[in-house]
Amino acid sequence: MSSHHIVREKQEPALIIANGESCSFELLGQLLEWSPFVVVLDSAIHRVMSLGIKIDVLLGDFDKDLNLIEIKQNQYPIEIIHTPDQDKTDLEKAFDFLIERGFPAVNVVWATGRRADHSITNMTNIVRYKSKLQIVMIDDFSVIYPLLPTPHIFEKWFAKGFQISLIPIGIASNINTKNLRYSLDNQNLTLGYRSGNSNESAEDGIVQIFYESGDLLLMECHD
Repeated sequence: MSSHHIVREKQEPALIIANGESCSFELLGQLLEWSPFVVVLDSAIHRVMSLGIKIDVLLGDFDKDLNLIEIKQNQYPIEIIHTPDQDKTDLEKAFDFLIERGFPAVNVVWATGRRADHSITNMTNIVRYKSKLQIVMIDDFSVIYPLLPTPHIFEKWFAKGFQISLIPIGIASNINTKNLRYSLDNQNLTLGYRSGNSNESAEDGIVQIFYESGDLLLMECHD
């Protein structure tokens, strides 16, 4: 499986492969098809190499033993980025790296599942980057991305009954929605107290969501 395609670099989202639960081979193949630049985090490299994936960057604090000579030979001309800063996760450091390189967007896989602490941290920390990098976190059951507050308005077409969850990170204030079964009208959501879990599109058509302040994740989910 290769990541080399006829697309122009930085016009398509980069792809980060983290070290959580693997997604299906089919989903990973679809993402690789449209990702001209692939970053793998630290100790996920051996799982990725076993799938025959060609990558561009290996990034992390390398706190576990890795045979970098073998990796370089297998993945030449891979770029190996050592990021020892312990105040950030490897995923955050990968976001910083892509922003510095001028990428506008990234898809992230293998960032959920396995350890719960890693999953929660990965899902919640993406809101810190929402104004600098368009991030979409994907697994076999969910597509997760942060929404921007007003003046931005989220608009997307969904079929009737498609499951949509609105999850605040902290407090998200004055949320308004259109074409959701359980609509919100200038209401607040607070993590741990009230969230917009398991809502759904009311009819075929455009769903609109906008909010005044705070951080809000949208999750497109299916069982």
